[in-house]
Amino acid sequence: MKIIELEEVDSTNEFLKRGGFCEDTVVTAKRQTAGRGTKGRSFVSEEGGLYLSTLRFYENFPASDAFRIMVNCSVAVCRTLEKFGVPAVIKWANDVLVGGRKICGTLIENTFSNGYITRSIVGTGVNVNNEIPPDLKNIAVSMREFSGKTFSVESVREELVENMQKTYSIADYTAYIDWFGREVTLKTDDGERRVTALGVTEEGRLLVDWHGNMLEISSAEVSLRL
Repeated sequence: MKIIELEEVDSTNEFLKRGGFCEDTVVTAKRQTAGRGTKGRSFVSEEGGLYLSTLRFYENFPASDAFRIMVNCSVAVCRTLEKFGVPAVIKWANDVLVGGRKICGTLIENTFSNGYITRSIVGTGVNVNNEIPPDLKNIAVSMREFSGKTFSVESVREELVENMQKTYSIADYTAYIDWFGREVTLKTDDGERRVTALGVTEEGRLLVDWHGNMLEISSAEVSLRL
């Protein structure tokens, strides 16, 4: 796999999209000037964090299996954090939390053709030593803030790149979820409902119990609050 290291870039995802690459490629940057998160949100990307995007090409990868890409990314991040003594939890679908606060942002952009995924770009930003903006302090955390130690961003990057190249199962994914059996809040455009979280299907749907009814929830339909 080709690895490109940059000092600064607008967005590692955008760099890969316009680069015309024909092989699996990883690009990292010390800082992004126009980092993006899900749903078009901006992603703060100051120096001290780890900003990485992975481009991967596929053959015969059904679009119905797209959740496997999210599984691989989420588990890779959790295992990387564990390696450095930072315990992580996955909040469905792909948020990674440490101490109840978000430590990683992910943006997955897939290319489809005739019901198959032909390529994916997985952008991952991990808060390592970077300062968390004051207005995000209650919802975000860095490895340094959580542990009280400063880390080598290069070492974290090397571990994450290695882990991102592995294949993980739904069982690996759910092993990092500690809130099954608990009441959680599902938020939709129509309001909120309290449900009991039961599990996650192979397709990535959240299984919940709502007043005795078993429901399968898509992450495209709702957001989850623990």
